[in-house]
Amino acid sequence: MALNAGAPPPSACVRRLGRLPYEPVWRAMQRFTDGRDAATPDELWVVEHDPVFTLGQAGKPEHVLAPGDIPVVQVDRGGQVTYHGPGQLVVYPLLDLPRLRIGVRDYVCRIEQAIIDTLADWNIEAVRREGAPGVYVAEAKIAALGIRVRRGRTFHGLAFNVAMDLEPFRRINPCGYQGLQVVSLADLGGPASVDAVAPTLLSQLARQFGLTLSQAPATGLPDAAAAR
Repeated sequence: MALNAGAPPPSACVRRLGRLPYEPVWRAMQRFTDGRDAATPDELWVVEHDPVFTLGQAGKPEHVLAPGDIPVVQVDRGGQVTYHGPGQLVVYPLLDLPRLRIGVRDYVCRIEQAIIDTLADWNIEAVRREGAPGVYVAEAKIAALGIRVRRGRTFHGLAFNVAMDLEPFRRINPCGYQGLQVVSLADLGGPASVDAVAPTLLSQLARQFGLTLSQAPATGLPDAAAAR
């Protein structure tokens, strides 16, 4: 459904968090979502995580085959198990879907399309798969999705493999699929830097959701009271 004709495009604040452990960012997302109201501006958080396996609400422990020295965190997003680590571009859209007049299924499709269009910038053809959220190049997964929607507000998000060590994916059944192949953008001839890819992906996300982006004035995670 389109936004009101003549209304200015909704805005979203981009927070570039750098590299952080997973759990503090997850808890901050929860606080932001619980504390926001109808007037709270949307945000997009951009981060790289220290190595971690996350197991979604539907996650089965048997899909974590041999984690070794990498911690496993049970989280409140949808989906199964995935890996986050350096060289992976993670974006957490914290959006008010009713305000954007977008349903959950459309939200997922728009995120996937933003990733597909980002890859097209480097002449890489990517597709989505019915019933298996994420983005694929040939038979290999290059980006995973895991979302949560609470009272119409989204948190968690997408993980896009840019230039990372893919070995930890062999310690799990990625997204619950035994033998699922994964790939990084750098392996396909694309940039080998998260910083080189982030502006394009953010621009495509903004286009998909009709957002005008602004940069957060401060770095780091927001204060718990900032959403109120």
